[in-house]
Amino acid sequence: MTNEEQMFDPKQKPLNSGFGAATTAREAAQGIDLSGKTAIVTGGYSGLGLETVRVLSEAGATVVVPARDPVRGRASVEGIANVQVDELDLMNPASIEAFTGRFLASGKALHILVNSAGIMATPLMRDSRGFEAQFSTNHLGHFHLTQRLWPALTAARGARVVSVSSGGHQIAPVDFGDINFERRPYDKWIAYGQSKTANVLFAVALDKRGKAQNVRAFALHPGTVLGPLARHLTEDEIKAFDVYDDQGKVVIDPQRDLKNFEQGAATAVWCATSPLLAGLGGVYCENCDVAAVTPNDGSSRFGVNEWAIDKDAAEKLWAISEEMINHPAQGSGLKSADRS
Repeated sequence: MTNEEQMFDPKQKPLNSGFGAATTAREAAQGIDLSGKTAIVTGGYSGLGLETVRVLSEAGATVVVPARDPVRGRASVEGIANVQVDELDLMNPASIEAFTGRFLASGKALHILVNSAGIMATPLMRDSRGFEAQFSTNHLGHFHLTQRLWPALTAARGARVVSVSSGGHQIAPVDFGDINFERRPYDKWIAYGQSKTANVLFAVALDKRGKAQNVRAFALHPGTVLGPLARHLTEDEIKAFDVYDDQGKVVIDPQRDLKNFEQGAATAVWCATSPLLAGLGGVYCENCDVAAVTPNDGSSRFGVNEWAIDKDAAEKLWAISEEMINHPAQGSGLKSADRS
């Protein structure tokens, strides 16, 4: 075994799925029957999450959409069959406990959990515990949510947890010495990159713990999609991504990673449903395929950086994340000591 293989999973390489950058979510789900299955999609009332909800519903799933504002959430999903909206604030531990408590009380098995909600490049904000907001929302809230939903995931006897990361993970690794920017100057892009790296490391560590119970985890880059995630950016910052043509219209060019919502949601749907991924997990995907590994030197905007799939870093993040949510184990079955 090479040093490279020891650091990350050798299965982190393309499968030649037959799909590509222009594949839409509906195309990725073609022929998939989710009748009788339940999914939860955070962020499912706008942007990529809404398209993910629409396609999972069309495939037959019952989809639960958590929302900070349930009234807005219900208005967004109106007309989509088999969708239920419930209240959840990922930066509020009590809200996570309440939401998961209600779901577990329903007795439903959870077959698909898509952790799609997120914020990007925000001014410095902190949650009630003092944790930096992008890390708290994008990673820690989903970590807490997934732990509490573990009984429902294992009850499915075949579940997938899909974390919507980003190519933005290439911006920065997790700074384990100062995750919350208590000593280093706050940089909104470094904070975003760290949170997206955390999404990938979470999938690595979660899959290690879940595979014995047939709960598999994936992380992904959806593509560059101009949507609600950009709400904290100035117009000049958005223009820097080359998303507008000479007439000021949004460019859709999947080969340049510039996608619409239908294309951007495709990889999340593929990770959640594709039979090609049976027996796999803990990998990072893009363009409806497992991504190649790229060096940490920024030489390629595609693929997954080595720092985001490092097994030791994944374990370190898991342990720190448990400490940050005060590790009230409560039968999650996913303790740090679990090395299955």
